[in-house]
Amino acid sequence: MYEMIIIGGGPAGLTAGIYGKRGNLKVLLLEKMAVGGQLLLTDAVENYPGFVEIISGFELVEKLRKQAEKFGVEIVTDEVKNISREEESQLWQVRTEKDLYETFTVVIATGAKQRKLEAPGEDRLVGKGVSYCAMCDGPFFKGKKIIVVGGSNTAVKEALFLTNFAKEVVLIHRRGRLRAEQILQERLFSNERIEVIWKSMITGVLGENKVEAVTVENVNTHQKRQISCDGVFIFIGLDPNTEFLKGLVEVDTNGYIITDDDMNTSQEGIFACGDCRKKLLRQVVTACSDGAVASAAAFRYIEKVKGIKYE
Repeated sequence: MYEMIIIGGGPAGLTAGIYGKRGNLKVLLLEKMAVGGQLLLTDAVENYPGFVEIISGFELVEKLRKQAEKFGVEIVTDEVKNISREEESQLWQVRTEKDLYETFTVVIATGAKQRKLEAPGEDRLVGKGVSYCAMCDGPFFKGKKIIVVGGSNTAVKEALFLTNFAKEVVLIHRRGRLRAEQILQERLFSNERIEVIWKSMITGVLGENKVEAVTVENVNTHQKRQISCDGVFIFIGLDPNTEFLKGLVEVDTNGYIITDDDMNTSQEGIFACGDCRKKLLRQVVTACSDGAVASAAAFRYIEKVKGIKYE
């Protein structure tokens, strides 16, 4: 029995845990993989307040994890399968692969994962040249030619990072301009090892046992051509990790959880924070902010349930 169960161990979940323990709640954090989420895959964080020097995602995660553990957040590696509540019960049941827990509140902080191209050859060649993590796989492409797909902050940052290894990086974007921050665009355009192909999309990833080329189609003329390469790194957006919540809370057409300003979902006692919820900006700083707000809202809800809410 817990007062707050947090599902997801990224910056949002860890921050929610820290604030929950500051409120003297009994808190459990469930994470199915490694604590840190997408932040573990980030080689450099340069816009998190308070850090003048660039810090790696792994370093920032370690600081957050140690802080959460110092406050007494109980962290368990387990995957949540189902959340339910019996009629008229004030407790939510959280069923995992290994256990069944009860709690007054649930904070969903499951984040999001990189979206796939859904192009022929992509799935077959994952791990054989197709990747969604530059920091993980970049070192395998020293002196090689790499294709990067996308136009976001992430795509541009990863393209720049990959120039540390590749002899040539080709950025392919389906639009005629990038949506990345201006400072990142300036770095990209000034890098002689990066070529940009505009208004184009990859329609196929070619190769038998490893990536050998991609088929690229111009979105306006529909003209197709092949570009030889050794690797394809895909950064075309995120899909929220909310499949297990189907039918439980209200989500938008893309699966992002809809909340109010206090992180309340459509279910009383369930809150959502971080990249899994519908919002404008998905950054570490906003994830942490969401986690703090969700925890504060959960604390007030618990007081209400217990009949001790401060009026």
